[in-house]
Amino acid sequence: MMGPKIVIEPPGPKAKEVLEKNKEYLVTTTQGVPYVVIKRGRGIFVEDVDGNVYIDFASGIGVLNTGHTPEPVINAIKEQIDKFIHFSLTDFYYEIPLKLAEELFRITPGNHKKKVFYGNSGTEANEAALKVAKYYTNRPYIIAFIGAFHGRTMGSLSLTASKPVHKRRFFPMMPGVVHVPYPNPYRPPFGYEGNDLGKAVVDYIRDFVFEKFVPPDEVAAIFVEPIQGEGGYVVPPRDFFPELRKLANEYGIILVDDEVQMGMGRTGKWWAIENFGIVPDIITSAKALASGMPLGATIIRAEYDFPESGSHATTFGGNPVSCAAAIATIKMIEERNLLENARKQGEYLHKRLRELQEKYEQYIGDVRGIGLAQAIEIVKDSKTKEYYPELRGKIVEEASKLGLILLGCGKSAIRFIPPLIVEKEHIDVAIEILEKAIARAIEAVK
Repeated sequence: MMGPKIVIEPPGPKAKEVLEKNKEYLVTTTQGVPYVVIKRGRGIFVEDVDGNVYIDFASGIGVLNTGHTPEPVINAIKEQIDKFIHFSLTDFYYEIPLKLAEELFRITPGNHKKKVFYGNSGTEANEAALKVAKYYTNRPYIIAFIGAFHGRTMGSLSLTASKPVHKRRFFPMMPGVVHVPYPNPYRPPFGYEGNDLGKAVVDYIRDFVFEKFVPPDEVAAIFVEPIQGEGGYVVPPRDFFPELRKLANEYGIILVDDEVQMGMGRTGKWWAIENFGIVPDIITSAKALASGMPLGATIIRAEYDFPESGSHATTFGGNPVSCAAAIATIKMIEERNLLENARKQGEYLHKRLRELQEKYEQYIGDVRGIGLAQAIEIVKDSKTKEYYPELRGKIVEEASKLGLILLGCGKSAIRFIPPLIVEKEHIDVAIEILEKAIARAIEAVK
């Protein structure tokens, strides 16, 4: 695979067959990158079943930070498979999850003693954090944020607040969850126009939520994404997390940092929260943790551990093959200096998106992000900031036809999350395709 080819009339015949069978055989989950039916991937490129090659700026929803089929990870997986595939960490012992724990503790902020619970996914990591917080504090309430995405299982679904479709027909949720505004600089809550938006949101929690209807000494945890993912790749102002940390300390509330989408180097640091200068009490991780193998991790302060064995457990969590992949992932990110590459290429990608915004200033209302977690927000008019999901969807569709895989997020944004191995030349190709896709999409929706 030498590079992206233009897809002339997607989907091709083989892709059509797969797409039709997908509708017939699988429970409805696909949200739709049109026409893309993957056959194989290597590095930053993927090839579909009809031989078309795409440049991947979706990374399997932020999973493939080390790229497609990274050799060091594949080798680690093969080596572990030859030893043993599974032995259930719930009831037995083996070394490799301990080795991974040491690596995670090394790269995780904070000098406090830590422990880790392994699951299989991001939602499981957040479920574990939820149960740990409630058990340790013996408090009933949880604070979460409007626009948040923490998963779709029933506990984490109760924390999620990014799209109504996630909750339709699933009421009742877990009781005791209170959602508050997230400090979105582009669309500030309360119509706030000051420079200390983060503090204003935290003051709202203190002065209204805690003073009017939720006793702060009954709040177990605050769950927060360092950058909201599914909510639109919203980057909070710098004053937000220091103020939130101060609030949590004041009332003995556990601060849970959901790094499922933003962790493992996506922002140019191991964990996105490191960009904001605070240390959380719990970090949840999954997605890119094991380069595509199913693995979630809930990294907690050691004193939070359940006192009774069996309070929480899993059959497949800490799977030895997934743990081997995660260790190799950490090693590869360090040895290939991918954190620095994410910072460097992220700055360049942001610059190119800003240039595109100048050309399409009516429709690109905002460009935002840190490292290789970048987004543009598509609007009908940059002055009114009216959402334009129809144009956003058409841009993603046209980009896929031209050989660039993208994903939407939020109501009207597009995220740009290539593997951390991306190079300047890849970004230039992606921007060239994106510009063509925008022009075609604008014509199509007129």
